[in-house]
Amino acid sequence: MNRAVKYILVFLLFTMLVLVRAFQKHLFYDPFIHYFASDFLAKPIPEYDTVKLFTSLFMRYLINTLISLAIIYVIFRKKGLVKFSIKFYIAAFIFLGTFYFILLKMEMLDGYLLTFYVRRFLVHPIFVLILVPAFYYQQKLVRQSKKM
Repeated sequence: MNRAVKYILVFLLFTMLVLVRAFQKHLFYDPFIHYFASDFLAKPIPEYDTVKLFTSLFMRYLINTLISLAIIYVIFRKKGLVKFSIKFYIAAFIFLGTFYFILLKMEMLDGYLLTFYVRRFLVHPIFVLILVPAFYYQQKLVRQSKKM
């Protein structure tokens, strides 16, 4: 794949991630968007529909994950990295999703910040920002070890 095409595709995919974020209020059910954007320390936890919230959270995570996987594939063109990333994203969703809903059911008794940051990892494509540099560094190390 030509470098220019690769850069354009990565740019378009990152633009898609930005669009998901820009239209989050219209696309997804999440009463915590307004809650955490306001003075949440002084307000009680908003009422929410657990099934609707989980479904919306899953769909948003899935959309962000698919776009992120496409970014990883376009940059590295290695199916092994994509397979690893799929397993990573699934494990992260199971762990963080379970933890998030336990925190919500406990009504954030341990504090709001933990719930806020767990939610952030679920609704924002943070993992792609971690995986891409990690894969790049790994490739660099492999190339250096082959030269020796």
